[in-house]
Amino acid sequence: MPASTSAIPHRPRIGLVLSGGGARGYAHLGVLQYLEKLHVPVDYIAATSMGALIGGLYATGISAEDLERRLSQTNLSDIAFDRNERSRLPQSQREDDFQYPISIAAGYDEGKLKLASGLVQGNNLLALLQNWTTQLPANIDFGKLPIPFRAIATDLSKGTEVVLDKGSLPRAMRASMAVPGLFAPFRIGDTVLVDGGLVSNLPVQDAREMGADIIIAVNIATPLQDASALQSPTAVAQQMVGILIQQNVKAQKALLNGKDVLIEPDLSGMSFTDFARGKDGVNAGWEAAQQQNARLTQLSLAPEQWQAYLAARNGGGSSGSNIALAQNTRIDAIEIKTSGRIPPSFVRSRLQVKEGEVYDGHAINQQLSQLSTNGDFNTVTQEMVRRDGRNVLVVDAEEKSWGPQYLLFGLGVSNNFNGRGGFNLQIGHRYPWINQSGLEWRNDLVLGNQRASLQSELRQPVFGNSGMYVAPYVEISRRYFDFYPDGSDAKATPLTQYRIDSAIGGVDLGLPLARLGELRLGVNYQHIKYTPAYNLTSGSVSLYDAAQTTQPVARLRLTLDQLDDPLFPRKGYYVYAEANRGLGQDDNRYSDIQAETLWAFSHGRNTLNLALQAATSLSANNAGLGFSLGGFQHLSAYATDQFYGNYLLYGRVTYLRDLNEYSLPGLRNPVLGTSLEAGNVWQNRSAFGDGPYKKSISVFVGGGSAIGPLYLGVALGQQGVWNLYLQLGRVF
Repeated sequence: MPASTSAIPHRPRIGLVLSGGGARGYAHLGVLQYLEKLHVPVDYIAATSMGALIGGLYATGISAEDLERRLSQTNLSDIAFDRNERSRLPQSQREDDFQYPISIAAGYDEGKLKLASGLVQGNNLLALLQNWTTQLPANIDFGKLPIPFRAIATDLSKGTEVVLDKGSLPRAMRASMAVPGLFAPFRIGDTVLVDGGLVSNLPVQDAREMGADIIIAVNIATPLQDASALQSPTAVAQQMVGILIQQNVKAQKALLNGKDVLIEPDLSGMSFTDFARGKDGVNAGWEAAQQQNARLTQLSLAPEQWQAYLAARNGGGSSGSNIALAQNTRIDAIEIKTSGRIPPSFVRSRLQVKEGEVYDGHAINQQLSQLSTNGDFNTVTQEMVRRDGRNVLVVDAEEKSWGPQYLLFGLGVSNNFNGRGGFNLQIGHRYPWINQSGLEWRNDLVLGNQRASLQSELRQPVFGNSGMYVAPYVEISRRYFDFYPDGSDAKATPLTQYRIDSAIGGVDLGLPLARLGELRLGVNYQHIKYTPAYNLTSGSVSLYDAAQTTQPVARLRLTLDQLDDPLFPRKGYYVYAEANRGLGQDDNRYSDIQAETLWAFSHGRNTLNLALQAATSLSANNAGLGFSLGGFQHLSAYATDQFYGNYLLYGRVTYLRDLNEYSLPGLRNPVLGTSLEAGNVWQNRSAFGDGPYKKSISVFVGGGSAIGPLYLGVALGQQGVWNLYLQLGRVF
């Protein structure tokens, strides 16, 4: 019998049952707040999925008001879907984030293609739950919490109900929330668990078995949709899961009797993922509980009894106080668990705490946060466990289940509706941790109608934990460059087309600049050949000659990337600069410098992006085709690469207006945008920056899609030049 009941011996024991329902679970907070207002005690909690999260935290002694305050200060949507601030990611991940926008978690192992078992791994959710329960060791009896608690999950192998009543409370809550297809299954011991809603979304029977005389059941399950509204295989699959949940909820409702109270908040229009509408859910829960006021009032305690109940629940001699860690608990030992090829020493090197220090769960989670965002692990968790009278800090770093080799995908389609569109297919291959020191093999393949390339690179970390690496690499590519007459518009026909073949091999030293970006410097040897597809002559003189350069080059490359989104940035900045110094003979030497930057500012639904790009040749011979302008977001009114020269200057101002109140098919976070662009290229250094500048203005609708960004717009240039464009996928 819980301490809260024994303090007041002559009253019925009340069990609270909280169902799953995703973001609709905010209604549980409203119900809890109304119960506290009426002084209705809770002696047991049995809960599933989102109900397990709310109920588990409430069972630790957090009040309903404090729990709502914490959740209101947390972007639970970002937490639930593992969205990390992009600025916290390592630079290699930010690069992949831009180049490969198709978010398919795929891997390769022993000749087989592997996929992640869920769209979301739940790292951030588990870290949040650990932060809010750091006072509890990881091997406890949930019956000794301030309010005895049970979480319901489903055994993925057997399809049977699993009642989680001991162990790690954060892990139990996370396992109960493993919605199939959305959250990855979660392993506890030898059992792989998924969402308990599949077998018991409203666990009335479990609360009864805990000892409850009266049940207060709160059902927030998402109702079934009409068949006519199911427009995709995903929607049909979700409906099938909903049918299973409805059936077991119906069976559990049948166990309620006349003394029990069933509360079903009106959550019409609030979906499983509507975390932004948390306050609406709280209000709906309050109102639904208020409708049961007469019956709930019969269960309320007198003021002095209520205070005695709270004192027993929140520490005044309760069993709950005996399981919490002492405030100055010291770490007697540290145990690191890893799976796969990543050695425990790597994880230990990122952990600053030492044996003998006071345990601070929040600080340790912060230290481990970089590991959870570096792309190597499914989850990185830490827990304090009591073993044989010793306090052992256990850090468990679980590698991605779909490795050890990983595949990335990108697709780009560009169309100006003039028969000269383009497409690119991008495939990335990442093979990290080839050796114990972290050697990684990175390959990038591009196949398109205007470009084909393959880059292969090894990155070998050096100097311990410095983040520095040595990167030998090779690149081979072929691309086609349309050569236009001066003064032509976007509909003009090219005079000829150059084929540019290049082969480059070199080695770089990579230097991370904290989480701002990185600096790479090195040397390479390159061979570049320019061949016209067809030629014209004036008398005996060829107008378009073939050319080539072969030279060793010293290269410096700086990247600073602090954008919150690589494609539709709303805040942050991006700076890229590259300098190439040719080391060949004078008649074959080519050197250049180029730089570009983007700054993003937002206020409410309005965003302003400022972009600037400049490039200059440093060679007297001006070998090669230099730099080009024209095309999408590079003077959008003109054809791709329509203008070329040895010196370039370009600027763009883009305004974006969020259109989230509109539902545009196939688009996430749609925007209405307009861009003002100006720039030009020059052949001679003396003319650089003097003008005249070509100008373009465009209006477009854009947003995220399943394969990356989508833009549809119209651009106007000078003297009646205009262009329609459709851009799908990565910017070319």
